[in-house]
This record gives sequence, structure tokens and C-alpha cells, in this order.
Amino acid sequence: MIYRFRIILDTEEDVFRDIEIEQDATLEQFHNVINQSFGFDGLEMASFYISDQQWNQGEEISLFDMSDGNQPVRLMNETTLIDVVHEASPRLLYIYDFLSMWTFLVELAEIAEYENGREYPNVMFVHGQLPEVAPNQEFKTEDNTNEDDKDNDSLDLDDYEELGFDENWN
Repeated sequence: MIYRFRIILDTEEDVFRDIEIEQDATLEQFHNVINQSFGFDGLEMASFYISDQQWNQGEEISLFDMSDGNQPVRLMNETTLIDVVHEASPRLLYIYDFLSMWTFLVELAEIAEYENGREYPNVMFVHGQLPEVAPNQEFKTEDNTNEDDKDNDSLDLDDYEELGFDENWN
């Protein structure tokens, strides 16, 4: 079977790609197609996250194992699309370049039959241009306040003496 996805850049402007790919393709192959379709060089770290209907971030599936070995990590090259995406769970989040935080909403739009003579993966439709810089993401904590605002309210870096640590700590 063929999965047809819409990959939407999380921004105010409409920027998305429609991609069809085999259901047994790995997430690493999907990552490569997404990178190519949006014009990235593919040299940055990336992860997929299983998501629910409200786009909440769930389990991570990483490009590389950056753990210390204590926690099992799912890797893109070992995980197929059919392992994580199906009609009951059609959404993923995709983060590319953790310094810039390019954030994409990935949704399974349709499951179709394989078409003879067509090459997969296939970029079916391109809409919008990638902005020069990643859109600013506002990350909220559970109490619905901006994490940066909380930090700025409670900490003044000009008050160095009041930070509570010995400057000769090493």
C-alpha cells in the first residue's frame, strides 16, 4: 500500500508538501524525502514524534541514538511507517534542526493502492516557499505560561552575587 501524507510547516503562511511513499519505507527514508522536498541539506539532527489528534508530542523516533544506553531509543532506520502510522493514529510531528526548530505537522491523508509505473517516494504537490529562518515557536508549560517569561520573571542575571553558587566551584 501507498501512504499519502501532507507535511505542513508550522507557520502562519501556507507551506506544505504532499508526498506519497510506500507503507514499508523507513522513517529515515521519509525524513530524506521531506528534507529534499523542502530544500534542506539533510545534515542536521531530526526526530519524528508520534502525535495525537491535538498534535501533542508523544514518543520520539530519532535519527541517531544520542542516549547514554540506559533508555531504549527508537531509530528512524529501524522503524517503518506502518509501525507508527495508520488510520487510527495518522499524525506525526517532525522536528528538523534542533537549533532552529523547524517544526512540521505530518498527517496521513490517504492509503492508496500501488500504481504500476510510478516511482515512490513521489512528491505530488508543493505549496509555498520555506522562509529564510525557522518560524518562532512558543512552547507552553502545563500551566499555560511561556517558559521564557517564567525564567525572566524569577532570574535577573545582573544580580550575580545572588545566584547562590561559589564562583570558584572547580
